[in-house]
Parts: sequence; C-alpha cells; structure tokens
Amino acid sequence: MSLTWTKNRYFPLALVAIASLSVGAIGYVAIGNRATPPPISQVPLKVETVSALGRLEPDGEVIQVFAPTSLDGARVESLKVTHGQQIRKGEAIAFLDTYARREATFREAQEQVAVALSRLRQVEAGAKSGQIRAQARVVDRLQIELQTESATQEAAIARLEAELRNAELEGQRYQYLQTEGAVSASLRDSKRLTADTAQQRLQEAQAELSRIRRSRQQQVAEAQATLDQIAEVRPVDVDVAKAQVAQAEAGLARAKAELDLAIVRSPQDGQVLKIHTRAGELVGSKGVISLGQTRRMVAVAEVYELDISRIRIGQSAIVTSKNNAFPDLLRGKVVEVGLEINKKDVLNTDPAAQFDARVVEVKVLLDEASSRKVSGLTNLSIQVAIDVQS
Repeated sequence: MSLTWTKNRYFPLALVAIASLSVGAIGYVAIGNRATPPPISQVPLKVETVSALGRLEPDGEVIQVFAPTSLDGARVESLKVTHGQQIRKGEAIAFLDTYARREATFREAQEQVAVALSRLRQVEAGAKSGQIRAQARVVDRLQIELQTESATQEAAIARLEAELRNAELEGQRYQYLQTEGAVSASLRDSKRLTADTAQQRLQEAQAELSRIRRSRQQQVAEAQATLDQIAEVRPVDVDVAKAQVAQAEAGLARAKAELDLAIVRSPQDGQVLKIHTRAGELVGSKGVISLGQTRRMVAVAEVYELDISRIRIGQSAIVTSKNNAFPDLLRGKVVEVGLEINKKDVLNTDPAAQFDARVVEVKVLLDEASSRKVSGLTNLSIQVAIDVQS
C-alpha cells in the first residue's frame, strides 16, 4: 500500500521532466536548422561640414604699439589719434616728453651742416676776388718799379761810360804832351786821376744796377707768391672741408635717429581699437594703442584635432554669432591652417563640452561685405561651419 502510494506521488513529476526535455530538444533542433542571417554592411558616414567655435580679429591680428626703446623713459606728451580712427603706416600716434629737447638738438645739427657746407664752398672758391685783384696790382707795381729804376740806372751807367772814355782820351793826350815836354807831369797826373775817378764811378753805378735788379726781382717774386697763395685752392684744404661736412651730416643723422625715438608711429595701416596710454602717462605693458586692420576681418576657428585632417585652404565657411551680436551669416574662405595643436581659448557654454580639448587654429578670411559688418567686433565669440566638400 505504501509502495503503491509512493509510486503514484512521483509519477507526475516524471511526466513534467520528460515534457521539458522534449521541448528543449525540439527547440535546439529548430534553432540549429534555422538559416544564419547575412552580416550587416558598415557604410562610413560622409562628413560635409566641420563646426568649431572661434573669435573675430582683424587680418594680421591685433598689434600692440609701443614706444621706441629709450633710456630716457617713455612718457606720452601728446596723443595724436582717437578711438576708432583709421591711420596710415608711418603716421604719428603720440609724441613723448623728450621730443622738444631732441628736436632742438636736431635743428642745431642742421645748422652745423649748413655751416660746414658754407665753409666748403668758401674753400673751393678760394680768396675773395677783391683780394686777388689788389695783390695782382702790387705785383704789377713792383714790376714797373723794377723796369723804371733799372732803366734810370742803365742811363747813368751809359753817361759814366761816356765820361770814362773822354777821361781816358784826355789822359792819353796829356801823356803824349808830357812826353813831348809840352805839359807838366802834374797836369798829366791830374788827367789820369780824372779817368780813374770816372772808372770808379762807373763800377759803382753798375753795382747799384745789380742791387736794384736783385732787390726788385725778389720783391716781385714775393708778391707773386702771395698772389698765388691767395688764389690757390689746395686739394688738402678741400678734403678737410669735405670731412667736416661729413662729420656734421653724421651728427645730423644721429640727431634725427634720436628724434625719431621720441615719436610713436604706426607700423601699418589700420584702425585704433583701443587707447591704453593717455597724455602724461607712462607707457605700460599694453603699449600706447591696440591697432588692427579691420577693413578685412578674420574668423579664427578652433578645430578639434580629430577634424583637422578634413580642412584645406580655399574651403568655404559660414560664420554665425553665438550670442546674436550680428544677425546675418558671414562668408569667407579658409586661408591658413595652423601647424600647432593647443588647448581651447574660446569656452563653450555647453556644460557637457570638453574644456581641455586639443584644437588647431584655422583662419577664415571674410569677404569685404562680411568684414564691414563686423569691423568693430574684434574678439567676438563666433560659430564657424567649414564646408569640407567645397
């Protein structure tokens, strides 16, 4: 009885187990006989646009204009530009407090050059014409005196020669008469003495003529030398005068360079974006002004390093404002792709964005119409969409 009851109790459980095994076997066979589905093909996504945050800046970036280096300091005496003014390259932006003193030094150097040039012209021209004419007259007068005195003395010598000849003839005649006994010896000696005296006077006159000629010729030579010295332009004097001119011009160039250090000039064409230093202030770490070429604006997009391989120069881009600073779409083309990977400078307002993402700067040059619309919005945050298929 007990054995029969036990068998009846386990019989339903056995039926359930057999049924479960049957269902499992049938399912396994069905799964094994079912056809394997074909694999799903993976087609890569086609990227047409790369978007990035960025900022606006003038073409050529914003330049901080400083005062020239100087040991005298850099305090602005007067400012010559205003905020937003368009200025040209080389135009004066400000004058420093050292300008007045250096301008006076420059003018003094200019006068020194003028004096040196006048001295050179004076040396090249020689003496004054009046001095030359006066000295020439002295030479002529001495030559005339030489000729006149020589002629007078020569006439005296000729007279004495005639007297000597007569005296000699008289002496010869009286010598003959004394030999004949017609005259006394004393009278003969008297006539001989007369001849000797005439001979001595002739010799003295000839000596005087030689002295006159030597003296007057020496005077004429000295006067002529003085005339030549006055009229002569020596090359060495000209060289000295030219060296003095060169020295004065070098001083002028140095004074001009010093004067330029007292003037702050624009290094390029552009617009005054901000004034950092006013009259009376020392030039600080930001310079005198910020200058940019706002006639052509550039959108600097910070493209993620994963997308930079898709960017090429010449691709079209559309620029929009993140904060509706301008309503229109701005258009431009990629003109420069950076060669350095940096961290982001423009922060995203999305809390899920990566603040330490690595990006490459890509510059998009806006067209003229777009540049005019945002010429006064330097450093504005923007959204840039680059058409990588263009």
